[in-house]
Amino acid sequence: MTDGLVVRPLTGSEELDLFLGLSYTLDHELSDDLASGRRLPEWMWVAVRDGRPLGRIAWWTHTAGAAPYLLDFFDLAPELSAEEAAGVGRRLLAEASAAVVPAGTVPPEYSRFLSPDWREDAVERAGVEARLDLLAETGARPLVERLRLEWRPGRPVAEPSGRLRFRPVRDREDLVALMARTLEGTLDAHSRAELAGGLAAREAAERQYDGEFARYASPRDWWRIAERADTGDPVGFVVPARNSYNPIIAYIGVLPDHRGHGYIDEILAEGTRILAGTGVDRVRASTDVGNVPMAAAFARAGYAVFQRQIDCVWDAPGASPS
Repeated sequence: MTDGLVVRPLTGSEELDLFLGLSYTLDHELSDDLASGRRLPEWMWVAVRDGRPLGRIAWWTHTAGAAPYLLDFFDLAPELSAEEAAGVGRRLLAEASAAVVPAGTVPPEYSRFLSPDWREDAVERAGVEARLDLLAETGARPLVERLRLEWRPGRPVAEPSGRLRFRPVRDREDLVALMARTLEGTLDAHSRAELAGGLAAREAAERQYDGEFARYASPRDWWRIAERADTGDPVGFVVPARNSYNPIIAYIGVLPDHRGHGYIDEILAEGTRILAGTGVDRVRASTDVGNVPMAAAFARAGYAVFQRQIDCVWDAPGASPS
């Protein structure tokens, strides 16, 4: 099945065109990722036969010099039969993972962007399921399916009702304390998994702040805490930001005691208004399919689903496919 197949990493950025012999929605980011150090040639592997790429796999990280953070490319040539694709995929996973993921460690999460209606597309669905089956052989399991959302200028932004007032976040403690409180009853699968694994709410909030929010180069004075106008009690918060690729609603939350009163709509509108005021051509966000209240709030605010996303995790060091 894999006779004559050569599985190897790229020798350098000059081989990017070889990697681009297959396609995925993130292809346009690869050149800049390599230049910035978010990707390394030794993290980008291809399976080649007679000069033609039949598969590829790659990892990404958030900051140059950091360890691989996410497995986000895993593609197999569409012309391969199911049996051939499985053979190529197994070799790619085994050889690339052995070289990139340190022995005895839990592999980085796998994430894949999909069409909004991927289950209705027989070809896309078959490809998704084939990759998930190969990952499952190494110990991976699906964690969550997410909605990827986008707001575009011209869509209305709700005007303030007067029930809330907004102020900038004062410092790390100001936001982390509220983040920890919002984890009570959270519907977010990643947060629930962290808490189920024994992480305290405070620890989970600190980890997200330090590992994500602290890296954003966009102004922290965009971040807002919502308070009741009549009492001054904190109700929730929103973190509008710009990551390495897009303006985003990075995080939004309502404190447990204030849920069910429609505050989420006003908080989301404030975050959207801040980003829209900087002249962006889009604002992106995401939420779990199972987080029905948050998905509904995004829909009411004019955010449209443009993709879905499946995230898979390993609960233990990965096994080499046989």
